Amino acid sequence: MAYHIAVKFDVPAEHRDEFIAAALEDGRNSNADEPGTLAFNLVEDEETANRFYLIEAYEDEEAFQAHCDGPHFKKFFDIIGGWGQEGPEWLVRGTQHV
Repeated sequence: MAYHIAVKFDVPAEHRDEFIAAALEDGRNSNADEPGTLAFNLVEDEETANRFYLIEAYEDEEAFQAHCDGPHFKKFFDIIGGWGQEGPEWLVRGTQHV
């Protein structure tokens, strides 16, 4: 089993590149430094300009909480804090059953 989340962000056009860079950095660093992080993906919506999804997987809910309490999560939200008010919108939050 794994704990999955998916969130949606609508990003102002003038901050598009900054958002992409911050999300990719968060994902790279989370994958490298957080043992419970299994996957961290940034997906751009093909129909809505400047809409992005973060699709993430963790060993369990505790690993997700550790990510939320960690420095990469904080840095991401510090970067987008002033203009990232159009997200995140929760789309998925739960445990995968196999």
